[in-house]
Amino acid sequence: MTHIDFMRRAIELSRQNMRQGAGGPFGAVIVRNGEGWNKVTSSHDPTAHAEVTAIREACRQVKDFSLKDSIIYTSCEPCPMCLAAIYWARIDRIYYANTRQQAADIQFDDSLIYDEIPKPIDRRLIPTEQILNAEALAVFKEWDEKSDKIRY
Repeated sequence: MTHIDFMRRAIELSRQNMRQGAGGPFGAVIVRNGEGWNKVTSSHDPTAHAEVTAIREACRQVKDFSLKDSIIYTSCEPCPMCLAAIYWARIDRIYYANTRQQAADIQFDDSLIYDEIPKPIDRRLIPTEQILNAEALAVFKEWDEKSDKIRY
């Protein structure tokens, strides 16, 4: 299969599952046994974006949390959450069809999140406060000293 074939599959997943009421018009294919589509509204899960569901499926198929040496084809430029998940999964390359501006034009606007990320914590819209740092830091210290940890 070619890049065009994989992207057409991602677009078809977006169309098919949007029409069936699974969620928004987004689809993704990971060349390493993973397909996904937006399931936000049907699963009541705000993290069930196409790229995230494709990553979950591909990882389940390969029985690993790393998707190194894989490619993702997504019907739209990934949102900040999906982009972070792609990086965490160590996917090597991203191909996308629609832009984030085109998504914003149909009321899927991620600009608020893009704008919030670089702000200092005390200037973000959602109030955020640090508590119990010493207790949580003790767990980090224990992890750091753990000899049998699996790094990711």
